[in-house]
Amino acid sequence: MKEIKVLGSGCANCKNTAQLIETVAREQQVEIQLEKITDMQKIMAYQILSTPGVVIDGQVVHAGGVPSRAQITNWLT
Repeated sequence: MKEIKVLGSGCANCKNTAQLIETVAREQQVEIQLEKITDMQKIMAYQILSTPGVVIDGQVVHAGGVPSRAQITNWLT
């Protein structure tokens, strides 16, 4: 199971990112645990300057803008 965190204020891009990750994971039949982090101090701890940010298994893999479906598929495989 992959532990995924979406970092952001709860803006539309952050919500879209979380939803797209859930959709791709379901399509790829990959088990994930998704957490949405909105606390700015926790976000800053990952040194993310633009949101949404995506952290998978403790490693920052994306920051700023909604990731593409292909990027998410790559992260999950």
